[in-house]
Order: sequence, then C-alpha cells, then structure tokens
Amino acid sequence: MVPDSHNTEAWASTLDHRAVRDGGGLGGSPQRRQSLVKRLTWMSSALLGVMLLLSGFLLGGLVFFEARDLQLRTAEQAFVLLADNLAPTLAFEQREAAEQAIKGFRGRIDLRALAVWRPDGQLFAQMQLPGALPLSWMGAKPQQHMDAGQLLLVRPVLLQGEIVGWLGWRESFATLEATMLRLTLSGLLALLLAVVAAVLLLNGLQRRALKPLVALSKMAEHVAGTQDYSLRATVERPDEVGRLAERFNDMMRRIEIWHADLHAQLHDEQQTGQQLRQLAHRDQLTGLPNRLAFEVELERQLLESQLARQRLALLFIDLDNFKQVNDQMGHAAGDAVLAEAARRMNLCLSGPALLCRLGGDEFALLMPQVQDSVQVVQLAERLIAAVRQPMQLDSGQAQVGATVGMAFSPDHGLEPHNLLRAADAAMYAAKRAGKNTYRSAPDPLPIASV
Repeated sequence: MVPDSHNTEAWASTLDHRAVRDGGGLGGSPQRRQSLVKRLTWMSSALLGVMLLLSGFLLGGLVFFEARDLQLRTAEQAFVLLADNLAPTLAFEQREAAEQAIKGFRGRIDLRALAVWRPDGQLFAQMQLPGALPLSWMGAKPQQHMDAGQLLLVRPVLLQGEIVGWLGWRESFATLEATMLRLTLSGLLALLLAVVAAVLLLNGLQRRALKPLVALSKMAEHVAGTQDYSLRATVERPDEVGRLAERFNDMMRRIEIWHADLHAQLHDEQQTGQQLRQLAHRDQLTGLPNRLAFEVELERQLLESQLARQRLALLFIDLDNFKQVNDQMGHAAGDAVLAEAARRMNLCLSGPALLCRLGGDEFALLMPQVQDSVQVVQLAERLIAAVRQPMQLDSGQAQVGATVGMAFSPDHGLEPHNLLRAADAAMYAAKRAGKNTYRSAPDPLPIASV
C-alpha cells in the first residue's frame, strides 16, 4: 500500500454520484458513460455462449449419427433374425406361420412396415402400421436406403444357400429425431442458464479484478476536472495495474512540483509586470503619475466627460525660479524642491483631481466634473500659495513659485492635444503677466495677485 492522504476508492464513489447527477463526464458535455467492466463482461459472455453453442451442436451431431448407426445395426440384426424365421415358412408355403413370425416384431417402436415376397415377386405376407407407406416389389435385388427420415432394407431370404423369398423392411427414425429435439431444447435451456450465470459471475469477478483500474480512471477524470495534483492512487497488488498506479503517482508528483513552480513563476512574473507597469507610469522622484500616465488618463477622462456631458479642467503648472535653485544649490537640492512642491500641491487636492509630473519642473492637473470655473480658480490659488512658501533644504533655504495655465473641455477643445496646447498657452500668458499667477485660455480670467 502507498501511504497517501487521499483514497482512490473514495474519489471513485464520489465521481459515480457526480456522473449520475451531471449525466456525463466531469469536464465535458453530458454523455452516456461506457463501462469497461460491462463491455468485457458482455464480450466474454458472448464468446462463451458461442463456444458452448458450437460445442453443443458438434456434440449433438456426433450423438445423432452414433445413435442412428446404432439403430441401423440393431435393425440389421432384427432383419437377419426375422429372415431366418421366415425361411422355412416360405419353403413350405406356411403363410400363417410367416404372419405369426412377422407379428412378433410389432413391438419394435420404429418399425413401420414389413413385406415378404416369393422369389417371383408375389406377395406372401406383410405387416403395415396405420399411416405407413406400403412396401412394393422393387425387383430381385438387395437394397438399403436411408432417406426422408426412414430406413429401407430389401434382402433375400436363404435356406441352405438357396433363395426362397425376399424380405422388405421399413423403419422410421422418428423416435431418434424426437429424442434429439428434446435434447436440443434442453441443451439450449441449459446453455441460456449457463450464459446468464456466467454473465453474473463474470461481472462480479471482472468488476473486482478491474476495480483498481476503474478507480484510477475516475481519479484521472477528477484530476482533469479539478486540477488537484495532490491526489494519489492506491496500489493494491504488484501486477500490471499496480505498476500503472505507481507510474500514475510518479506523474502526479512531477506535475504537482511543476505546477507549483509554474504558479510561483507566474506569480513572480505578475508582480514583476505590475512593478514594471508602475515604473512605466510613475515618476520615481515625486511618486506622481508621469507623462505617459497623464496622456492615457487625459484621453480617458475626456471621453468620460463627453459621454457624461460634464466639464473637465486641465491645469498646466510650471515652477518659477527652479532653474536658479538648481544652478546655485545643485541637482540634489533641485530634486528635493521638485519632491516638496509635488507633496505640497497634492495636499491641496480633494476629490477625483489627479496631479501628474510631465517632466522637469512641469506638472499637469486633471480636474473632472467641474461645476464652474470658480472652484478651479480657487484650486489654482491654493496651489500657488502652497508652492510659494519657503522650503528648508539640507543645503539651505529655497523659494520657488508656480505659474498656472487653465483650459476647459469642451470650451477649449475636445481632443487631448488641443486641450493641452490651450493650457500651455495659458501658462505662458501667466508667465508674461509676472509669474506666480494663473491664466485661462483663451480669455484670461481676472488676475488675482498672490
């Protein structure tokens, strides 16, 4: 026995109930399941029945011909005995004695007719049963025929070597044929009973012999349907089926290991893919969505705003005096300023607004579901005020500003590049107006000095 935690027979019983309930295989369309046990039982029983039937016919034929030969020999012996008794009656013309001798053979069951002729063919005496054909003179020559289920004997009657008459004998095979018919019918009944008994016995024996193979087949179906590769087959005997179960268990172990490795590999690749997608759409310095993510999100939100018939605001943000900080305090300080500015602007947001870094000191902000321009203006003012506050860095204090250009969809465009170009133009208009302020495209909003 193999020390496995799962039992083959338990799974086979479960699969029997499931097959009855589903009307077919576990993983396919409902269909009539074929049983190997039943198929082998019927094949074996059919072969056994045919062989028994052939054997019965051969044996019956041999018995029939042997019995017929025996009847022929006894008829010839009785014929010789009767001929010896009739010889004196023919020689001395004793008709009554001949008839008495003939009557002594009436007790022979299958004897149908007797006839005694003088040497010249004249009828001397006869015996004929009702319904039997009479015997007629067929010439002075011996005859022996077996046809139409009857035996015909015609031979001379001798007395001291001289022919004193002729004897004709007709005998039927009816008793033999009736006996053979009864034997045949009895044999067929016995054959039928034997085949039925063989079907029952073979079904039980083959079911028992093939039980491990059937259980192994059902377990394979269960594994194919559930992909549970932890199952193991039970090895009952060290025969061919037992070795098949061992090989099946070896295959299951390898598949289980391979499946676990593949699952782990897919999980690692999935995590790696998520990380790569995050790296591809995320700015490493500020943690904000990058330009690629911004372009995808801008196109999506433009489509959604058009379908919902809502306004969408795009704010293009450029940091003021960033180049001066970067040149005077170094790139590390510039990176710190970008990260801090992104953090401060993120704190000003609420709702579905999304802040992205486009590159360098440029940022973009998407604000969907805009009710009016006032809320966008107020957000721009908060962004400018937050970025303008001095920043304490490791290398000293730095101060930058923010210039904001605003564009609205569908007011300033329905396509991403048109809306982005309008916001960029508005930002440059705000730069020309003195920085640390905002403008809207195409017509500038009232300038609020911050």
